Amino acid sequence: MSSSRNLKPARPSSASPRKKQKLAHDQARIDSFFLKPSGPSSTNLTVASTSRVSPSHDAGAIKQLPEIIDLLSDDEAPVLNPPDPPTPQGISSGSAGTREEVIDVDLLDTQVTAAPPVPTNTSTSKHTASPVGLGAEANDPFQYPSLSVDPAAYLLDAFQWPPNSVIPYSFLAHTLSTLSSTRSRIVIINTLTNTFRTICHVHPASLLPSLYLLSNSLSPPYSPIELGLGPSMIFKAIMHVSGLTSSALKRLYKKTGDPGDVAFEAKSNVRTLIPHPRLLVPSVYDSLLRIARVKGQGSVNQKQAIVEKLLVAAKGEEIRFLVRTLSQHIRVGAVRTSMLTALARALVLTPPSSTTIPIPVDSPFHASSDLIAEVSSIPTNSAKSVNTPTQEELLARFARAESLIKKVFVQHPNYDHIVTAILEAGLDGLAERVPLTVGIPLHPTLGSPMRSLDEVYERLDEQPFVAEFKYDGQRAQIHAWTNDTGKTVVKVFSRHLEDMTEKYPDVVHLARHIMDVDTNITSFILDAEIVAIDPNDESLKTFQELSNRPRKDVLMRDVKVSVSVFAFDLMYFNGQILLGEPFRQRRSMLQKHFPPVLPPEAGSARLRHVESCGSEEGKENVEEFWLRAVDSRCEGLMIKLLDHGEVLEGASARKEKLRKKPLPATYEPDKRTSAWLKLKKDYVTGLGDSLDLVPVGAWHGNGRKAQWWSPVLLALRDPGTGTLVAMCKCMSDVFYKAMKERYAEDTENCSKRPLWGEVETGGYSPSVYFRPHEVWEIRGADITISPVSVAAKGMVSDDKGLSLRFPRFIRMREDKPIDDASTPEFLAGIWRNQQGKGKDRAGADEGQLVDVDLSEEGSEEEDSSDEEIG
Repeated sequence: MSSSRNLKPARPSSASPRKKQKLAHDQARIDSFFLKPSGPSSTNLTVASTSRVSPSHDAGAIKQLPEIIDLLSDDEAPVLNPPDPPTPQGISSGSAGTREEVIDVDLLDTQVTAAPPVPTNTSTSKHTASPVGLGAEANDPFQYPSLSVDPAAYLLDAFQWPPNSVIPYSFLAHTLSTLSSTRSRIVIINTLTNTFRTICHVHPASLLPSLYLLSNSLSPPYSPIELGLGPSMIFKAIMHVSGLTSSALKRLYKKTGDPGDVAFEAKSNVRTLIPHPRLLVPSVYDSLLRIARVKGQGSVNQKQAIVEKLLVAAKGEEIRFLVRTLSQHIRVGAVRTSMLTALARALVLTPPSSTTIPIPVDSPFHASSDLIAEVSSIPTNSAKSVNTPTQEELLARFARAESLIKKVFVQHPNYDHIVTAILEAGLDGLAERVPLTVGIPLHPTLGSPMRSLDEVYERLDEQPFVAEFKYDGQRAQIHAWTNDTGKTVVKVFSRHLEDMTEKYPDVVHLARHIMDVDTNITSFILDAEIVAIDPNDESLKTFQELSNRPRKDVLMRDVKVSVSVFAFDLMYFNGQILLGEPFRQRRSMLQKHFPPVLPPEAGSARLRHVESCGSEEGKENVEEFWLRAVDSRCEGLMIKLLDHGEVLEGASARKEKLRKKPLPATYEPDKRTSAWLKLKKDYVTGLGDSLDLVPVGAWHGNGRKAQWWSPVLLALRDPGTGTLVAMCKCMSDVFYKAMKERYAEDTENCSKRPLWGEVETGGYSPSVYFRPHEVWEIRGADITISPVSVAAKGMVSDDKGLSLRFPRFIRMREDKPIDDASTPEFLAGIWRNQQGKGKDRAGADEGQLVDVDLSEEGSEEEDSSDEEIG
C-alpha cells in the first residue's frame, strides 16, 4: 500500500447528513444521466481490448496481459476483431472502431505465486454451508467456503493459502456479497469476524485497506479523501469496458436501479481468452487513492482510465462491489459498531501473525489455542442461553476486547493508527498507545430525549443537575494547541467529525486570541455550539442563516454572518484528558479558564457561556427557565447531571421493584447517556400546532429505501384559489411500504407527469406526482423561511415562502377531506407566533437565506452513530 498518504495524527466512519445529502445528489445525477436522450448508436460495433505493459516489468507477465473481449449482448451483437500480436512496446490497433486498453500491471497481481490457489479438500472443514462461487465465467474455479458460519466452526486453513499471500479482492467481494444477502446481526458479525481472522492469519498488512473498503471510506472522516467520480464518468467506463451502448445501459439501470448491478450484468457476457491477473485488496485501495489524488487538467480522463483498468480486471461479484465502492454506496447491512465488534472478536481468536512484540501469555484479551479448541460454538450473552465455563471465559474476553476497541475508536477515530498499533503488539496496551489526541476529533456525547420536565425529574430522582439552553446552531469541537515551532494551531470539527476550519476563520481567530491572552493555556478541546447572531445587539439568529456561510476558503473579510461560540464542556486541557471527570469539575474548569471574551479585531467570533439554571434554584425556577427557552430562538434545554449518581433501570407498575444502576457524570463519547437529557420544543407533547397536509409527489428512495417513495412532497391548500401549494418534504419509515402500495407507479394515484393541475410545486421537482386525495397530520420543530417553498409566499416575505423544519408523520387523517387541509394563513400565523411579539417580520427581509433541505437530512444534533455503512 502506498506510504505517501498525508494523514494527520489521529462521521463513521458513520454516515453523516452531508454524506446522505451527497448520496441523494449522486442518485439524482445518475437518474439525470439516464434520462438524457440517447443518440443514434451503431449496431455493428467492432471492439478489441488489448493490453500493454512497460518494458521495465517482468517479461513473463506480458504473456498474462493480452486479452480479446468477446462482447455478447441481448441488445447488440458486436463483431469481434482480433488484435495484432503484442509487443513489449504495446499493441497497435489499425482498424477504425477498434478499441485499445492500456492496463497498468501495478494495479494487479503480477506474481502468480502471491495469489492464493483454489481451495482444496473443503469437505474436511467444519463449514455447514456449501462453497459459494464468485467467478463471472463458467470456467473460473476459484471459490470460497461460507464466511457466515459460527467462528468456532471456521477453519483458517481451509483455503490452504501459502504464507504472506496478499488478500485477493474477490475474497472481500465475497464478504460484501454475504453481508448484502442478510439482515441478521449475528450473521453479519460472524461474516466480518471470519473475514478479519482470515486476513490476520494470512496477510495482516491487508487488514487496513480491508477495513476502509468494507467501511465504504478511504480515510478518517476529519481528513476525507474524495474520489471525485461523477455518475456519468462511472457509466462511461462501464460502457467502454462492456461494449454496450448508452441505451442498453439505460435499460439495465431501469431494470436494476443500482450502478453495481448494471456493471455486473453489463459484463456478465464478456469473455476473456487470456484472463487478467487477480485484483488484490491493497492494489485496489491504492488505485482508489490514485483516483482521489488526480487533479488539474486532464484529470477526468486519467480517473476514467484507472476505473476502466479496474473494471477490465474485475470478475463476478468483484465488478458489482467495485462499482458500488466507486459510487461510495456499497449497500450492505453492516454498521460501524458491527465492524468494531467483529474486529475485536477476530483479534481475540486470531492475533495478527505479524506482531513484532510478543503477546503476553496472561493477556486478558487474546484467547489461547487450547481455550479456542475447547469451545464448540461462540457463546452469547443472552439471558436464555446456558454457556459452558470455557464459553463464559471466551465471552469475557470478547467483552473486554470490544469495549477496548470501541473506546479507542470513539476517542481516536483513525484506522491507520489503531491498526498499526494492533499489528505491532495486539490489543494489550492499545488505549495507552492510541490515546485521545488534540487535533484529532472524538465522537461527541449524545443526549437522551425527554418529553417533559416531570419526566426529567423522575429520571434523575432529585439528583443535582444543571439546565442549559440548547441553541439553534452548529455543534463544534474546537481543538487548539501549540506545536513544536511555537505556533498556535486551531482545528474546528463538526459533530460528524468533519473538518470545518476553513468555514470558520473567525472562530480560529478567537481560539488563537484566547491562547495569546492567557499564556498558561497550551492546549484545549472545547465542546461548543456556534450560533449566528446580530453583531449589533448579539441577539440570536436561526440555523438557516448560519448555514448561509460558505464552507471553504473563507477569509475574515468575507464573513457576512457573525457568530458566537457558546462553550458548554471542556474535554482536554493542557495535556490532561478530562473525560473521566464529573461534569461539575469540567464545568468549573471551563468557567475558570475560558471567561466570556470579545476579541478587539472586527469580525472575530465571541466566546460566551451557555445560559443555565441549576436544580438547586428550585423546580419553579427551572420551569420558568424552560418557558424562557420555549419563547426564545432556542431548540429547548439540555439537562446535565453534575455528579456521579444512580438512575432507575427497567419499568414496572410498582416503583419499589425498580432497580438502580450507576450513572456517571463523565463525558461519554458516542454514547446516548442518561446523564445528558434533551428536552426540545418539538419533543414535548402538546407543544405547538400540527399541520394537516396533502401528499402531492415523491422521489425515488436510495439504499434500503430504493423500493419505496422517499421523501414525500407535502402541500397546503389555498382556499382562495382552490390549489394545493407544496411546502416541505417528509421522510418516515412508518408508512413507506403501505404508501408504496397506495401510490404504485403508473396507477390512478401516481404519474410521472403532473396530471392534476391544482397543485403548485414551486421550487420542488418530484420524480412522480400523486393524485391529491389524502390528508396526513404532520408535526415539526419550527417554521422557517425558504426560497424553494411557495407556501404562504407574500405573507411574511415578498419573494420567499414558508417550510416546516424536521417534519414528522403522525397519522393519516381519514376523517378529513383535502378541503380541510391546513391553509397558508394558518401556517403564517404559526410563524408569527413563533417569532414572538414585536418580531412578526424578523428574518423576513434578511436577504440571502438558504434552504438546506433539512427535512431530509436531519438536524445537526440528531444521532447517526450507528448508521449503515454505504
